[in-house]
Amino acid sequence: MSRHLKVTILLAARNGAEFILQQLESYRAQTYSNWELIVSDDGSTDGTLGLIEEFAKSVSQRVVILHGPRQGFWQNFVSLVRCPDVSGDLFGYSDQDDVWFADKLADAVAWFERIPENKPALFCTRTQLVTRQGAPIGFSRQFGRTPGFANALVQSIGGGNTMIFNRAARLALQKTPTEAQMVAHDWWTYQIIAGVGGIIHYHPGPSLAYRQHGENVFGKNVGLQARLTRALGLASGQMTAWNDINLKLLSRVRSELLPENVAILDLFAHARTARLPARLWLLWRSGVYRQTAVENFALYLAAIFGRI
Repeated sequence: MSRHLKVTILLAARNGAEFILQQLESYRAQTYSNWELIVSDDGSTDGTLGLIEEFAKSVSQRVVILHGPRQGFWQNFVSLVRCPDVSGDLFGYSDQDDVWFADKLADAVAWFERIPENKPALFCTRTQLVTRQGAPIGFSRQFGRTPGFANALVQSIGGGNTMIFNRAARLALQKTPTEAQMVAHDWWTYQIIAGVGGIIHYHPGPSLAYRQHGENVFGKNVGLQARLTRALGLASGQMTAWNDINLKLLSRVRSELLPENVAILDLFAHARTARLPARLWLLWRSGVYRQTAVENFALYLAAIFGRI
């Protein structure tokens, strides 16, 4: 594997002193060394900045600290994607409390070296779930169906902490309206890169240890509790609210989407407001899908009750 692709790590930080040093050390341990670190600190009041500054002195890679927008987690990540001072060939989101596996960057770079530079592309993986103390407790769900825009409309499959994307994908993401509201930066990343016809690769192996604790913005997505949460989300209208946000944002960038994806978007949007039985027919015609048969059954059941 060549070393010409520079990976820019986009770390969103806020009061992460308890765990951030472990994350920083996992960057140092990467078998692929052509990386730099851009940190957007969202107003830390603990020792986070001091730890980052000391780390910067101990590595040969470039480390830059920026002031975040102080508007929440996804706004912090989006500000990094938009920042004109950020450059690189590949870009990877990073949370402050994970621990990257040593080959995380190497595995992604090996895949990207087979992708044309002008083709938007996204690499994401599963995660290993660990306790607050770092003890393994399982893995995130493994998805088997091919990623694509029809899936991205109704499901986010790759955690942002696993995502790495190329310059062409970043250019597509930068066309997001500056005042936009979104559900989450990772879901939007999947939607927009798939929507413009980018290549999505979901790697079934884990690339990092994802710490589960009370301060997680989003916790693990496995187990009975998670399945019940998703089902209740469909039943309570949470998914409806999320779709409202996503579709409003997608409508503002529809000129960037492939024509076939605009067609999917329009059919899905029409299905949400149509009466039965046309609602189910339009949903089927749109081709949207979730990753498992059970989830698709729940999707159509939600559609019957007007919860999409």
